[in-house]
Amino acid sequence: MTPAGRASAAIEVLTDLAARKRPASEALKDWGLTHRFAGSGDRAAIGSLVFDCLRQRSSLAFAMDDDSPRSLVLRALVTAWAMLADNVDTLCDGSRFAPEPLSDAERAGLARALSTEVPSWVRGDYPQWLEASFAGMFGGDAAEEGAALSVRAPVDLRVNTLKASRDKVLKALARFEPQPTAYAASGLRIAPRQGPARIPNLEADAAHGKGWLEVQDEGSQIAALVSGAGPRLQVIDLCAGAGGKTLALAATMQNTGQLYAYDTSRMRLRPIFERLRRAGVRNVQALEAGEEAGLGVLEGRMDRVVIDAPCTGSGTWRRRPDAKWRLSPEMLSARVADQVAVLDAGAGLVKPGGRLTYITCSVLPTENREQVESFLARHPDFAVTPWREAWDAAIETEAPPSADGSDETLLMTPRSHGTDGFFVAVLERRA
Repeated sequence: MTPAGRASAAIEVLTDLAARKRPASEALKDWGLTHRFAGSGDRAAIGSLVFDCLRQRSSLAFAMDDDSPRSLVLRALVTAWAMLADNVDTLCDGSRFAPEPLSDAERAGLARALSTEVPSWVRGDYPQWLEASFAGMFGGDAAEEGAALSVRAPVDLRVNTLKASRDKVLKALARFEPQPTAYAASGLRIAPRQGPARIPNLEADAAHGKGWLEVQDEGSQIAALVSGAGPRLQVIDLCAGAGGKTLALAATMQNTGQLYAYDTSRMRLRPIFERLRRAGVRNVQALEAGEEAGLGVLEGRMDRVVIDAPCTGSGTWRRRPDAKWRLSPEMLSARVADQVAVLDAGAGLVKPGGRLTYITCSVLPTENREQVESFLARHPDFAVTPWREAWDAAIETEAPPSADGSDETLLMTPRSHGTDGFFVAVLERRA
């Protein structure tokens, strides 16, 4: 396909999204099934352009003074793909498969620069109804923090130290030019690609098949480390999902002690068994999904309870940009209720002197520090362990400031830490 044909296809997919209000991955899959002439490179480029439009939808629409799929694609070619406006003009010649020629208003939109007077939610590309949340969390940096959540993310990897060293994996993946991550000692990062270039599929690599690595954002790796899970401890991953943090915890525990993996959903938990085998993990007991009675025997016995809580996923908008435009106040309220339930369930599992680590991949205060304050009010036998104390015990690199300036809880963001958005609170049960 020509660049013009790819642009037209992206407009078509975005038009479908606007009409049917469904995940972008579904719309792209359906487009590929009905356009089998498009090669894998074409599909990847179209998908990248669609996601770039969704990442920066507010600012693209504001610059063009129009939020139509066509306007979003045209401006994204300039803003996200670094095409010259004149080249976009040439591309849109109205020939077969190409977009129609530009209007004078569209040319003006492609040349328009956004001033600092533009509202923060526009410059930061987050939903307008979240303006108070972003301003409350980041103050005058709200637009900059939002903008950092609105660009492509790198591919982060965690080296499985049960099977390989970071140097060994660096050599195995040399063709992808990985670099050590800034903070996590077992982390590697592959820089995001630009324009139509494809992100490498690391899960198809032989090193992944051998169990040497897992795809995991550095922020998630840090959250697992500061939980304090270590050799010979009794630990439970209470919202294990597919097991990403479970695997990280098992490596930190050096395959010793006992690590329980639990989730309310059988479907979410199902992939963990293959992942455990591939990673060579032997200290994990996967509890029956959804069987809360099975947790009763662990009451008051756990040295560490790790809760990667259900949340809005606002910290992962770089990777799932369509999710931020589907998010609603009702969905946020539902996630907050889920968090209350799982926190209360986890509290009873912590033994006196043990710790509960509350984690979200969110940057919203309602899900983070406000949730911690509410938990402490309900459970006065718990207290916050300052996050730097937990960091220094687990990570050799000096800790950067929390993105919200807190000394008690840690908020990581793309702008401040180069990670996805992650919140971590370490809560100790008084002996």
